[in-house]
Order: sequence, then structure tokens, then C-alpha cells
Amino acid sequence: MELNQVCLRTLKFKDEPWSFENYCSLGGYSAWRKIIENKTRPGEIIEEVKLSCLRGRGGAGFPTGLKWSFMPRNAPGAKYIVCNSDEGEPGTCKDRDIMRYNPHQLVEGLLIACYCVGAESAYNYIRGEFMLPFERVEKAIEEARAQNLLGKNILGSDISIEVYNHLGAGAYICGEETALLNSMEGKKGQPRFKPPFPANHGLYGRPTNVNNTETYASVPPILEHGGQWFLDMGIPNNGGTKIFSVTGDVAKPGNFEVPLGTPFTKLLELAGGVQGNKKIKAVIPGGSSCKILTGEEMLACTMDYDSVANAGSMLGSGAVMVLDETRCMVEVLYRLLEFYDEESCGQCTPCREGSGWVTRITKSILDGTAKMEDIDLLVDVANKVEGHTICVFGEAFAWPIQSYVAKFRHEFEAYIQPVKKPTKKSETISE
Repeated sequence: MELNQVCLRTLKFKDEPWSFENYCSLGGYSAWRKIIENKTRPGEIIEEVKLSCLRGRGGAGFPTGLKWSFMPRNAPGAKYIVCNSDEGEPGTCKDRDIMRYNPHQLVEGLLIACYCVGAESAYNYIRGEFMLPFERVEKAIEEARAQNLLGKNILGSDISIEVYNHLGAGAYICGEETALLNSMEGKKGQPRFKPPFPANHGLYGRPTNVNNTETYASVPPILEHGGQWFLDMGIPNNGGTKIFSVTGDVAKPGNFEVPLGTPFTKLLELAGGVQGNKKIKAVIPGGSSCKILTGEEMLACTMDYDSVANAGSMLGSGAVMVLDETRCMVEVLYRLLEFYDEESCGQCTPCREGSGWVTRITKSILDGTAKMEDIDLLVDVANKVEGHTICVFGEAFAWPIQSYVAKFRHEFEAYIQPVKKPTKKSETISE
């Protein structure tokens, strides 16, 4: 199949690919119109999404159809659909491009999701810095409303659904679904204890389904062409295509939509290969919070949830960061830990105190003032944080520590033994 077939469709009007006319010329809103005209049962749609093996594209990879089925559709009162467009995971830059270049597909996906779970309102929570994506989605909502595809009595039916944008304030923690819901309610963006889960007690205490931008945007093509079509593009348990944000030491960084199950070597080829024809030292396969894999481990992987999990990491948000042989892994880890120390919401003591502690330990290793036992202390703190916080933010900085030290311990030791100290990337550049 062609790249960009699902979430970034082939563009007909190159000057305004985000326009309503462009989207409709490529079959846009045909699935939504068919649902309204045929009065399709929500259960049929959910079964089709289950058949597709569409898994959450935000990081966890949970089966989308199954998640939708958890919503108590017939429960009295309001129910909500929420789209997580916060996209704060370092290295991830796919969702903003969906909103910039194909906002109508997201809007159509949100309308279908509302119909399936019996919701009359959908909220798209957008990261505060994403002004152009915000404007594009706002325009798409206006255009869809003008065509009576959303709003009151859609296409002459008794169905009424509204879609709203909600700007966040650039807090990484609000990428966690319950912190996002708190933020939308005007509270501190801090995670909630689970259970209860959002499907039963979400936005304003009402049943709520939260999915990622790419997840909702994948639904219209599934219903247009069938769940089996989507499944067949990928591999068993990993249906369809996924957008990967490939950055780091590659010649042509960018977003690439490929079928799940595509060899990593093919994705690397699309990104122009390793810059300067250097060797791959390591790869972060799914965002900065994932465990790092060595170059050899990653080259043996295919780009799907199961293959990367079997290698010891996770596909996550699809943020693939390639690190060449000149990279210092201690420097890379320190840079990531600085970020997590800054972004901790401070609610849980292990995370609030631990994130700063591991950052200071790693800095002392870089400065050459650490002792050899500090490496074990670094891992010990990470182990004690893991599994002891309300959300997975603790794991987000614990997992990198565990994997970096396990696979590149000699580089940490070299800073404590100056005779073996590796050349820093910055020093190589300055020379």
C-alpha cells in the first residue's frame, strides 16, 4: 500500500490538503453518512473495530474496540468522548501533523466514537503550543457543522453531537488520561487513582472514553473499507498502519506511515539511513520513556507491538530515536532525566523526590565526582520508584535508567575511571 493511506491520505489539493473539499473527494465522511442513513447499530461498528485489531496509538496499545465496549452506552445521563491530542512524549510529532493536514478525519472519527458509546459531546484536548493544529481543527469543525455533519439533528436524523477543542497549557503529565480529565475540569493536572476508570467515572464524573488522535483518525477508513481490510494491512494482533516519528541520527527525519509488522530496517531506509553512514549504537523505539534497545536488538525487530515487546521494550507512541556510535549514553540519559524532573507533577513522593535524585546522581557521574557504587544507587532508586506511583510517570524515568545502565554500564563506569572516559558528542562536534 502507499504511505499515508490511512491517517495522512494521498493529497489531491496540495495547496490545502486540510480542506473539507479535499477530504470529501477522497471518500471523507462517507462512513459517517452511511451510519446515519442506514441507522447502523453501534454494536456492529464496535465489532468491526474489534475485527480490525486497531490498538491504541497513544502508547499503551490497548485494543480500541474492546475499550469502546467498556462504556455503559445505555446508562442514563451524559457520556463523553475525549481525544488526547496533548502529544508531550519527547520525540513524538505525529498527532500534530494529523491535525494540521487531515483534521476532518479526526472529526469524523470523533463523531463515530460518540455514536458508538451514546455520547453527545466530544472534546479534543490539544497541547497549548499547537496553535496551527488548533486552528485547523476549529476550521474543520466549522465546515462539518455547515454541512450538518455535526450539531443538531445531523443529516435530518434525531442524532445530535457536538465537537469542541480544549487547549491545555503544555504540561507533560496531562498526557496521562486522568490528569487530562482533571485539567479539563479546571483542576490541577494531576493523575487520579484508578479504579474507578474513566469508562465509568470520567469527565465530570460521567462515563468517558479517552483515546489518542491517531486512534480516532484510523476509524473512518476502517468502516469505509472494512475491519478485515485494515487487519490485513498489518499482522495478527497488530492491525493496520501506524505513523512513526523517526528522529535522531538519521539523514531524513520525519513522520512515516507504514503497515505494522514492517521491518525496522525498512523504516530506517525511509528515513534515509543513519546520518554519515555511521553504525547504530542504540534505538529508543517508542518515545523517551521506553527501555532502550541496542542497535543489534532493534535491527532484528519488526515495527509492531509484539516484536518490540519481545525485544524488551515497547512500541509506545511510535517515536523512534536513532542514536549512532558517537553518542554518549550517559549524556542521553541525563538529558531525559532533566526533562522528567522538570515535568513531575509532584503528587507522589517517589516520583517527586526520585526524579530529582536520579538526575543529580547522573549529573555527578557526568561531572566525574561520583563513586562506583553510585551507579548501583541510581538503579536502586529507579527500582524503588517503579510501581509505586499513581500513574506510570515513575516508570517513565525508571525504565530508561534500568535499561541504559544494564546495556551500557561500561560508559557509566568510564566516567568514574577517567582513563576510560568516552568522548562526548559535544566535544566531537567542537573539534
